[in-house]
Amino acid sequence: QVQLVEAGGGLVQPGGSLTLSCVASGIIFSLNAMGWYRQAPGKQRELVARISRGLSTNYADSAKGRFTISRDNAKNTVYLQMNALKSEDTAVYYCNTDPPIRTKYGVNYWGKGTLVTVSS
Repeated sequence: QVQLVEAGGGLVQPGGSLTLSCVASGIIFSLNAMGWYRQAPGKQRELVARISRGLSTNYADSAKGRFTISRDNAKNTVYLQMNALKSEDTAVYYCNTDPPIRTKYGVNYWGKGTLVTVSS
């Protein structure tokens, strides 16, 4: 059974830092590109960072220079280090494969996510 469990969110002041983590199970983690996605209130979910099987990384323009994605295949875990946080980074953050895991019902699987709130 597939499970993605995100953690590490919280309330942080503008300019602060957070590190998110996500443990995956039920997939062959090392064979998948992994991504961090986020969904802000009233907006569509977007991919903000991606790391390939070969450790190549890509970032949304909004995340470049501030966010760093990494992975530990031995722990089936993907991380997102977020620095210089802005209010517009406020969102629920999810990890998933890229493209997202598809269930047998034809919809994407998502974990519960972790809420990041950037506010003074």
